[in-house]
Amino acid sequence: MTWSTKSRLRLALVGAGKTFGGLADGCDVALVQIAHFSAVRKAHAVSKPIETVGQDDFALRPNGHALNLGGSYNGVACAQADLVGMGGCQCMRFPRGCHESKGYTLRPVKSIIETLEGNKVKLSVEVDEVEFDKNIDQAFRKIAKEVRIPGFRQGKAPRKLLEAQIGLGAARSQAIQDAIPEYLSLAVREHNVDLIATPQIEVTKGEEEGVVGFDATCEIRPVITVPGYNGLRIELPALAVSDSEVSDAMNSERARHGTLSDVSRAIALGDHVTLDLSGTREGNPVPGLNVEDWLYEVGKKWVSPKFDDMLIGAEVGTKVEYSEAPNGTTDVAEMTVVVKKVQEMVLQELTDEWVSEHVAEFETQEAWKNSLRERMESMKLNQTRGVFVERTTAALAELVTIDAPESMVGSDLQARVRNTVEQFQAQGIQIDQWLSATGQSTEAFIESMRGESVKAVKVDLALRAVAEAQNISADDDEVDIELNRIATQAGRKVAQVRKVYEQNDAMGELVAQIRKSKAVDWLLRNSTLVDPDGNPISADTLFGEEDGPNGDDAE
Repeated sequence: MTWSTKSRLRLALVGAGKTFGGLADGCDVALVQIAHFSAVRKAHAVSKPIETVGQDDFALRPNGHALNLGGSYNGVACAQADLVGMGGCQCMRFPRGCHESKGYTLRPVKSIIETLEGNKVKLSVEVDEVEFDKNIDQAFRKIAKEVRIPGFRQGKAPRKLLEAQIGLGAARSQAIQDAIPEYLSLAVREHNVDLIATPQIEVTKGEEEGVVGFDATCEIRPVITVPGYNGLRIELPALAVSDSEVSDAMNSERARHGTLSDVSRAIALGDHVTLDLSGTREGNPVPGLNVEDWLYEVGKKWVSPKFDDMLIGAEVGTKVEYSEAPNGTTDVAEMTVVVKKVQEMVLQELTDEWVSEHVAEFETQEAWKNSLRERMESMKLNQTRGVFVERTTAALAELVTIDAPESMVGSDLQARVRNTVEQFQAQGIQIDQWLSATGQSTEAFIESMRGESVKAVKVDLALRAVAEAQNISADDDEVDIELNRIATQAGRKVAQVRKVYEQNDAMGELVAQIRKSKAVDWLLRNSTLVDPDGNPISADTLFGEEDGPNGDDAE
């Protein structure tokens, strides 16, 4: 069996994950906290939107699944969370049918939609008094659990008695609070509103009696066009592996078996030096920049941009002092380096005998060299696939002329921050310690990611625009394949997965993600690919020959 175009593309998207960020193992798509209607607590006020905590654009799992191509409010991640049992997901759930497990029983409502300025619409919703009385019943049942009535067990007091004791007003207020999310969800689904933020709610009637009505001002995803997407010119790294690259790889392996020999000369590139390093800011030690008897290979560029250049030419006993911002920081530190020893790496002669003794599976230099070249070519090909996705999406984002909606940017930004913090924690690094070591404030750390969030949002809008312009769809078979793949990963039946996605109203977003993935595939086939010298690169070279119209695997 050969890889389909779709499968090969997913392999490419995996490589892009390093560029756009990733998640801890165990979840195909990041947990998302989505703007949710249960935030409604008062008749005329809603708490601030709960921002999305999700996956970066093209931050993909090792299996190559390319779901969340661009940040947005959606139920996909919540469905995923339900499946993998990760918990803590507050999702915008639009109940469907009779959904007693979530406490919903849906009933008809009247709603109209009005277009407003600035990618907003207003939904005006009315609920008949008879229908709303059912919500009041539910509210009384909730209140009964909090009120003690002599002669009745907790929560078992009848409505009539509760109404006589506390009145109808408290229950009606509770019912309005609880029911608005339910009825708004119906209106959102009826009018196919693509929400990107928590709606602003205003109750317009029925607080005391009669028909209950409310207005919901909703920010929606902009629908755009991106002139110029057809025929993008994308420069990619050269695919050929040079002889020097192969030699460097061989020497790196030889160095593992080499020995260090003391030398009494000035430091040269590639030498191994033993040194004391001291870094301070305003007289205070900088964490991570104070070490004694550190063995360092000159040329690694681990400390600061000028560090290695300052060492070259120095001798044993030399004290080097300079000021510069350490790598990954913006605040200057005062550096002091004392050279204590200079050594050079001595390599054994490269012979067939040495290869046979030290490199498994190979008996000769030539066999080892050929194998290295093949592996390096494969690695470079995979890296180039990732570079293609990165540069194509970056070019696509440049074609988007509108400002990225701040609500979407804020959601993606929060996702990136949380993702980074979790990655640090997985490595045993506390974020506050890292910020102190790098001389950054929390605000600066967050703001440094804003540019990528803006790009991610624009990529989302642009890919949707390309999919729409090219009439790219996701058919039932493709959706079934995705659901089957998710079911396999989660250890669930496909029917269970489908039900979870439908209950989270995530099917539409799943379709959108498939369409965006296919839009990337379309761009691959319709972009001009060149190497740094301007020589054309065939898309078939990157991903193989194009398969059938649906990109199915060929036997």
